[in-house]
Amino acid sequence: MNDTDVAKSKHEEVPEKGPRPLPEVLLWRGVRLRCPRCGEGRLYRNYIKMNDCCSSCSLKLKREPGYYLGATYFNYGATVLSMSAMFLFFRLGMNISVDTILWPLFTFCLIFPLLFFRHARALWLAFDCQFDRSVLDEK
Repeated sequence: MNDTDVAKSKHEEVPEKGPRPLPEVLLWRGVRLRCPRCGEGRLYRNYIKMNDCCSSCSLKLKREPGYYLGATYFNYGATVLSMSAMFLFFRLGMNISVDTILWPLFTFCLIFPLLFFRHARALWLAFDCQFDRSVLDEK
């Protein structure tokens, strides 16, 4: 007799756990700025303000202080990879001088992280849900 049978015999309600999302589904939900558990609720109520919990499944989105610090690594990595790819494309592919490339890339490095930070947070949450599956089981 397992736990489910015991709970049913005591007429208790047994919460049904749905299938866990695949890693690529979690990634896609992060890109779309949606809840990693249900994929329906929006993570942000406006450009800067993150919701406290998912409006659809009530997953807690506001975590402990410092939780989203890892998102800065995602943001930094995306900025460096993008900037490096653009530098190589313009320098080696189009043979543009470094002096000409420097200021546009510098400007990119200042603006891109500000535009990408919401996605970095969403991807960090999806990443955490992939490796700490207990996050998806929270109430």
